[in-house]
Amino acid sequence: MTTTPYWIAGRPATGTDVLEVRSPFDGALAGRTTNATAEDVEAAVSAAHDARAACAATPAHVRAAALDHVSHRLAERAEEIAALITAESGKPLKWARSEAARAVSTFRWGAEEARRWSGTLQRLDTDPAASGRMALVRRAPRGPVLGIAPFNFPLNLVAHKVAPAIAVGAPIVLKPAPATPLSALLLGEILAETDLPAGSWSVLPVPNEVAAQLVRDPRLPVVSFTGSVPVGWSIRESAPRKHVTLELGGNAAAVVAPDQDDAALDWAATRIATFAMYQAGQSCVSVQRVFAHRDIAAGLTDRVVEAVGKLVTGDPTDSATDVGPLIDEQAARRVESWVDEAVAAGGRLLAGGTRDGASYAPTVLADVPADVKVSCEEVFGPVVVLDTVDSLDEAFTRVNDSRFGLQAGVFTRDLQVAFRAAQVLDVGGVVIGDVPSFRADQMPYGGVKDSGTGREGVHAAMEDLTEERVLVLTGIAV
Repeated sequence: MTTTPYWIAGRPATGTDVLEVRSPFDGALAGRTTNATAEDVEAAVSAAHDARAACAATPAHVRAAALDHVSHRLAERAEEIAALITAESGKPLKWARSEAARAVSTFRWGAEEARRWSGTLQRLDTDPAASGRMALVRRAPRGPVLGIAPFNFPLNLVAHKVAPAIAVGAPIVLKPAPATPLSALLLGEILAETDLPAGSWSVLPVPNEVAAQLVRDPRLPVVSFTGSVPVGWSIRESAPRKHVTLELGGNAAAVVAPDQDDAALDWAATRIATFAMYQAGQSCVSVQRVFAHRDIAAGLTDRVVEAVGKLVTGDPTDSATDVGPLIDEQAARRVESWVDEAVAAGGRLLAGGTRDGASYAPTVLADVPADVKVSCEEVFGPVVVLDTVDSLDEAFTRVNDSRFGLQAGVFTRDLQVAFRAAQVLDVGGVVIGDVPSFRADQMPYGGVKDSGTGREGVHAAMEDLTEERVLVLTGIAV
């Protein structure tokens, strides 16, 4: 098997520290690359620093054309890319195909936003002293970006770092997750086909201790991190003078209102079962907690257990598989211990609860105490906890009783309930009529509390990577 190169300022390179990437399902070799050498890391950072003016001055049509090219090439190579995502992460092929399609969309949105990225005019003659003056307010890149991506979406969460940076003209040094670097390196292969300025992007597989050095490097004034809570906040604390955006964890909740009829309960149960277990639960907005009104709780519980039982588990390369392995056996053992803790504390095991290597069976729990890990921490595994409440106010209070606040879902057909949920739920986004796992790649996405700070979504991220600059024009007819 050939060694996949990494990318330094747009050119391929290899080191001597070989990194073998293996499937968490069966240990099959997915690919081989190398960690970037210290010299290449320095070259990438130096090139990004040197390229900042050229990138910022790149015409919008050049940025947009590059992003369009990436989008088109991702679409052309979609099956190859989906197979690679599955091979390195263990994500079932059906979900890998969905991720590849989302990355196509993310880069397309980047191209469209690059063309729209303009300033605003503000008349200043609202005060007599400013007669004949007008302000042109534009946004300029804060500087080169360090993008740190996680393993659970090895292509599309990389896209959410790269596309906004290119769109605003900010150089980016991307660090993919050590477990899943191959998808990001393939993206580098496609980026190398574009006419972006030299130094505008690099893709560096490096150990986490090297990433810590990059976080502290003053030549990378912006850090965009997606990953675990402890690492995210430690980055912010170690770089207090940098602009740091964090998309961290969650223990997403779904509320099911009493206005749901049988058909609506069928829909809610299917969506809850699917999106509690998809990606093997390894999504920040995977459904983890469900609060169902007592009037419909029993019926919902039966439906969720039935729907979970129909999910196909096993080989992620099989198109029929719904739930594959976790990223490694250590992660599966942690989930196993958390479920065992919940059962020992009095929780009822309604489905699942077994482990086979890195795979953990889709698991449904009920009557779990609120202070055990599966209730109050992020499981990041295929586990959902069902709870019964006596009112929607109680449900909303329970949702908010968490140190996380990424997204929440509310199954209701009552417009008043929908607007009340949006008002009182302390989360970054509320999804009505569906699970909290829904995300459109163009919308602002992010959380509050321990779920992070800043927003993803192409336009929102572009604003995060830039700052306002004001040009005042004097002596003109307003």
